[in-house]
Amino acid sequence: MKFVTTHEAKTHLSRLLAEIEAGEEVIIRRGDKAVARLTAVGAVDRKVRPAVGTTTSGPVQCSPDAFAPLTDEELKQWGL
Repeated sequence: MKFVTTHEAKTHLSRLLAEIEAGEEVIIRRGDKAVARLTAVGAVDRKVRPAVGTTTSGPVQCSPDAFAPLTDEELKQWGL
């Protein structure tokens, strides 16, 4: 559970909504008094992008001859 002031809630609403969609619950306070609770309405069908630098797939595999020079016939097919 996260506690924020009304000013923080106004300033960072988009970020707070993303956290709520991820399962966080946010309590908004006015001074020391809790006045509102923000929670997800239901299951959210939204894909969250991975953080920058996160590996999302395995290494790329290619055949050993992928960078071999083209044959004369292949060069003709390409118009070269």
